[in-house]
Amino acid sequence: MSEQSTKTGRQETAAPAIELIGISKAFGPVQANKDISMSVAKGAIHGIVGENGAGKSTLMSILYGFYKADAGEIFVNGVATQIPDSQAAIKAGIGMVHQHFMLVENFTVLENIILGVEDGALIKPSLAKARSVLLELAHEYELEVDPDEIVENLSVGHQQRVEILKALYRQADILILDEPTGVLTPTEAEHLFRILRNLRDQGKTIILITHKLKEIMNATDTVSVMRRGKMTATVKTAETSPPELAELMVGRKVLLQVDKSPPKLGETVLEVSDLRVRNEFGVERLKGISFNVRAGEILGIAGVAGNGQSELLEVLGGICTGTGSIKVHGDELDLTGNHSDGQSRRARGIAHVPEDRQRLGLIMDFMAWENACFGYHHDPKYQKNWLMMDNAAILADAAAKMENFDIRPPNPRLLAQNFSGGNQQKIVLAREIERNPEILLVGQPTRGVDIGAIEFIHKQIVALRDAGKAILLVSVELDEILSLTDRVAVMFDGNIQGERVTAETDEKELGLMMAGASEEAA
Repeated sequence: MSEQSTKTGRQETAAPAIELIGISKAFGPVQANKDISMSVAKGAIHGIVGENGAGKSTLMSILYGFYKADAGEIFVNGVATQIPDSQAAIKAGIGMVHQHFMLVENFTVLENIILGVEDGALIKPSLAKARSVLLELAHEYELEVDPDEIVENLSVGHQQRVEILKALYRQADILILDEPTGVLTPTEAEHLFRILRNLRDQGKTIILITHKLKEIMNATDTVSVMRRGKMTATVKTAETSPPELAELMVGRKVLLQVDKSPPKLGETVLEVSDLRVRNEFGVERLKGISFNVRAGEILGIAGVAGNGQSELLEVLGGICTGTGSIKVHGDELDLTGNHSDGQSRRARGIAHVPEDRQRLGLIMDFMAWENACFGYHHDPKYQKNWLMMDNAAILADAAAKMENFDIRPPNPRLLAQNFSGGNQQKIVLAREIERNPEILLVGQPTRGVDIGAIEFIHKQIVALRDAGKAILLVSVELDEILSLTDRVAVMFDGNIQGERVTAETDEKELGLMMAGASEEAA
């Protein structure tokens, strides 16, 4: 073994790809990172886990030059490196694939690849060079994608490949991926991890930020755990377990399986018959589907994203119109007229937690207390008189919701955009669940949410079910569908492909129906 070359313990040979020493970063009174030290070996997949708001993304943003650390040092391949901006990070061989992709949607794949690294004023030579390099990279790393396709026409999984290709085209040897599977189907996620293992085997170093412990156990060589801005542990993945990682993340034992009793079924609350929805181009997205949900049960809707689940939630929630029949307690709902909007749905006891919290669930430039009453702001308890709203009452109500749902930081005056993704989700859930709805529509309830918040959210949904409410839950996470729901219906190409009692099915059978196999064949 070689002698240590510095007080930090770095070695002369086999220097780590990345070494962070004493990194600290504060945003006003909030200490996002506190004296963090971490070493990432070359040619490894190194996971970073922690609750939402633990400081993971801030730390990686410092490494990529989005933020400047208040204190600490960065070593890249053993060399002390200043990274004041992302261009310096790219020059140091660091690439980053963000949770929300940084692509120009109406550009082609090739145009996105060369954007910012053109060889000169003439674009044609840059495109020709990129096309050649792209074909080599795609073949070498299983990153096949049509270079001439417009990005907005690509699936989410293929858009992510474009982001990875962008980094590789810029000759990145170190890749940071921030929650890379948050918007992927199980099949796309499986393919992504094959790509990452291939990259590792070719000598690349991968830093993987994810809240999914199953992914950490399957994909990484080493994992670092962060809690409240500090690094609490770094362990070899083969020497740890999901329960141990969860406890390190949260600071207490976490229930990884949903704890629920058998359902106590009541009357049918929601009846859907021959429901059809067309999109703005006239394409039929729901093709005459029928199902029902009873009081005291959770009906899960499984399926690969894009098979009509979003349209189902939107027509039930009053966001779009449709034809067919929707009944609540036997009474027909308006699907096309003046009473087909979200406000009318809420008046009938339907609460809706949309799939995309940032686009449909929150107004990001508004404060938490304002978001906490949206859709219910006509409630008399929020009104001072017919002209003015009672802001003090709304603030007090929001503060109570934040305490009940453990929303961090518990500051109602903070802008929604300044909360982590998991806490944004809790703001939406608190607003809808605390109305004690007859029917809860919930889409992707734990997308981008950490393990501690997942446990909490699942408990709230089960508690509502046990109170005799009807819940329709859409999720692309089969683990979540299998552990949380009482019945599951699978959607494929705008149809209900099949339905099962959850306790009597498994991931394989549901996966076959998700791929289009008939219920009988599955």
